Amino acid sequence: MKKIRLFIIEDNRLLREGISALLKREPDMSVLAAIDERDLDIKFIADKKPDIILVDLGLSQYNSLDLVIKIKTEFPVVKIIIMDLLPIHEDILRFIEAGVSGFLIKDATIAEFIKTIRLVMNGDNVLPSKLTESLFSQIINIAESEPAAEKIVDSVKMTNREREIVNLISQGRSNKEIAFQLKISIFTVKSHVHNILEKMALNTRLKIAITAGKVPPAEK
Repeated sequence: MKKIRLFIIEDNRLLREGISALLKREPDMSVLAAIDERDLDIKFIADKKPDIILVDLGLSQYNSLDLVIKIKTEFPVVKIIIMDLLPIHEDILRFIEAGVSGFLIKDATIAEFIKTIRLVMNGDNVLPSKLTESLFSQIINIAESEPAAEKIVDSVKMTNREREIVNLISQGRSNKEIAFQLKISIFTVKSHVHNILEKMALNTRLKIAITAGKVPPAEK
């Protein structure tokens, strides 16, 4: 069985060693290195060839965003997951644009941690469910408060259902409320949210998101 090759960059020693120990227990995962940012050498990434790099958002010596951009520029096939207590919306948007594949909140359960890594390895983009609704609300609020040169949705192909869900999220509805109103399962709502996030990340730039117009209502 081919193992997922992992590289951890975390400046908190306790967290770094704890995460490493937990991941080493998984039969399909191999921790190549768990290092402090001060020990980071880009050449080491080239030598070890990790599949996924877990990066602490709050590194003290490095700007995490600059580090992500550097890694993705030199190693575009390497997937990156950002770890933080609770990333702010602006950070999420910037890291998505830089090519990050997933986010992990540090109070996530072990099961969530492992699941996120496996999903990212399989090509999915993962955002914690507690962040998805607030992220979309942030985008829509910015869109409503600033004049738009071009509407964001015009550059993103969405289904009618996806447009409905974006509009409901912008109204502050929870996944449960959306599922009830649209008469679909919560799992289906989460799946749509994931797809919308992926489309927006792949088809837009941060500057477009910031100047985006309000998402129009779904077609009847």
